[in-house]
Amino acid sequence: MDSLKVRIKRRLEMYLELDIDGLRKFIIDILLRLKKLTVDQLHKELNRKFSISSSAVGSMLGYIHSKLGILHAFKESYKTPIVYSLKEEYLDIVESALSKSTSIPA
Repeated sequence: MDSLKVRIKRRLEMYLELDIDGLRKFIIDILLRLKKLTVDQLHKELNRKFSISSSAVGSMLGYIHSKLGILHAFKESYKTPIVYSLKEEYLDIVESALSKSTSIPA
């Protein structure tokens, strides 16, 4: 694994270790399942299990995109929402980090 992937894996594992209520793991799991989503789509999914505002969801997606580097953001025009997608080259890293974090007893 090259150094960039190692750093991203380390950042993702730290991000998931700091998960207190399961929200971060739930978001990463949704990203793995859906592959592409908008803030509104993620907000609807999260509100089934958590009480969270749309702006907080947008903030979390923005953080995952900018700091973790595992998401690609695409905006077709200024009128359309940003579509976030999981980068293909990090799928295995995300899956392993998620399985590692769920195997740790809380």
